[in-house]
Amino acid sequence: MIDYQPLYDFLRDNPKLADWADQLPMEIARGLSTTRYGDLPDWLDALHALPDIAPERLELGTEVRVDSDIDEPTCARLKAALERLIPWRKGPYYLHGIHIDTEWRSDWKWERLRDAIAPLHRRLVLDVGCGNGYHGWRMLGDGAARVVGIDPSPRFVVQFAAIKKMLGEQPIDVLPLGIEQLPAELKAFDTTFSMGVFYHRRSPMDHLRELKDTLRPGGQLVLETLIIEGEDGQVLVPSGRYAMMNNVWFLPSAPTLLGWMRKCGLVNPRGVDICPTTIEEQRTTDWMRYHSLANFLDPSDPGKTIEGYPGPIRAVFVAEVPY
Repeated sequence: MIDYQPLYDFLRDNPKLADWADQLPMEIARGLSTTRYGDLPDWLDALHALPDIAPERLELGTEVRVDSDIDEPTCARLKAALERLIPWRKGPYYLHGIHIDTEWRSDWKWERLRDAIAPLHRRLVLDVGCGNGYHGWRMLGDGAARVVGIDPSPRFVVQFAAIKKMLGEQPIDVLPLGIEQLPAELKAFDTTFSMGVFYHRRSPMDHLRELKDTLRPGGQLVLETLIIEGEDGQVLVPSGRYAMMNNVWFLPSAPTLLGWMRKCGLVNPRGVDICPTTIEEQRTTDWMRYHSLANFLDPSDPGKTIEGYPGPIRAVFVAEVPY
C-alpha cells in the first residue's frame, strides 16, 4: 500500500504526537479500505504501475517540478498511469516532462498568500482538507520542516502518493482522515491551514475550534474560504446548491468571519487577501474533463452563480492562538 513508517517514527519522537502515532495505523487502514471504496484497487494499481524514476532535478520553491532524463516509452508509461487517476483538481505539476494541468491554478492562490503568513521555515505544518497535497509541496519549498496533510478522499491520497513517488522521499504525508479524526487538543502544530474547507462544514464555530486545538500556543491559523460582500453579521446560507455544490452551508461576510474567529479565542484575526474566482483560475482541462466553474455561473450574468447567488469570492484570513 502506502508507506507511512517514516511519519510514525517522527510522531513517536514528538511527545505531543506520540499517542496519535499509536492510533493512526488503524485509522489509515479504514481510510484506505478497498471494501469501503470500490474504485480504490484501480487507483492503487495505477500507483503501482508508475515507473521507478530517480529524481535528478527538483524544484519546490517556484513550482512543483521534477525532471530526469527518461526515454519516450518510460514517459508514456508514466503518463498512462497518471491519467488513470483523473480528475486532477489541485496543481499544476510538472513531472519528467509531463504537465498535469489541473482544474485549479493552485499556484495562484499560493502566491497570493505566501508573503502574508508567518514564515514557514522549520515549522511543523498541518494542512486540513489538502486534496492531493499540492500546497504541502509548496510549504516544503518555503522551508517547512514537515507537512502533514489530511483529506478523507482516497483518490486524492493516492494522487499524492504518486507525486511523492516521483519527487522522492520528503518530509510530507497525506493521510486519509477528516479533522474530526484527529485527537482532541493536539496543540502541536506551528501553522495549520484550512483552505477550501470552511464552507463545507455544518458548524463553522466547531470547525474554528477544531483548527485552533491543533495549534501550539502562538501558532498561526491560515483560513481560506468563500465569503460574500457585506457588513458584520451578514451570512449567506444557500437554500440548496451553491455553484452546483450541494454541501455549502455558510458563506459569511469578511467582518462576520473575523468576529467568529475572535469569539473562538483566536487573536489578531485579519484578512490578507480577497479575490473573485475566475474561469481562468478554475476550469476544465485535459486532466479534469468534467464541468467546472464556467458551467456553474449564470450564462447571462457571470457575476452570479447558476442558482442566482453572488459569484464566488475567496478570501484568506490569518490569526494566532494566544500564548
